[in-house]
Amino acid sequence: MRRCVAVVLAAGRGTRMRAAADVALTSAQAAAADAGHKFLVPIHGRPFVAYVLDEVEAAGFDEVCMVVAPDSPLRQPAGGGGGRVATTRRVQLAVQPEPRGNADAVLAAEPVVAGGDLVVINADNLYPANVLRRMRELDGPGMAAFDRETLVRESNIPAERVARFALVREEGGLLAEIVEKPSPSPETAAAMAGARVSMTCWRFDPAIFDACRDVAPSPRGELELTDAV
Repeated sequence: MRRCVAVVLAAGRGTRMRAAADVALTSAQAAAADAGHKFLVPIHGRPFVAYVLDEVEAAGFDEVCMVVAPDSPLRQPAGGGGGRVATTRRVQLAVQPEPRGNADAVLAAEPVVAGGDLVVINADNLYPANVLRRMRELDGPGMAAFDRETLVRESNIPAERVARFALVREEGGLLAEIVEKPSPSPETAAAMAGARVSMTCWRFDPAIFDACRDVAPSPRGELELTDAV
């Protein structure tokens, strides 16, 4: 099996979380969100990312790279123990100098991945270990797509939010199209009936880095990983 690094994108600023008026946060959670470190929002006394890393470890990854912002607490000894977090696995940090999009964040991990394969996930989604293990064991690039009804039924994600997730169109078991921010029109609903959604869970080989270098900013001004794909 090829060497494979888990790359956890943790440089997001929590802009949408802080703007959501219907989200009730404790004072400690609000402090983490207001500081722009949404992956450190405490849940039952532990930062959220600790649960993410638990699943990564259970999936069998020996190497983890967390992509963080320049001011991340994990870069300080008190926040990350000189590059370590609360996990038995060694975690290396990569810095994304500016918040230019998730394709740029993946590029920041290139020196750590160093020619290996990588599984890319977000630090603010909790992915089951069995899904991450299947991604690690793939023999080439691929993605995990999730059933919308199951997400609504078994997670705490509201149905109206799931409805805005990127839709995945498959043909013969292969990725044919990703529809970002799908419109609620009847035509889109009919065309994508039964489609699963992307939650940013990808397996890549090193070719993804050149693809990330080649993308142009999207209409919202970001370098998008889906464009690189």
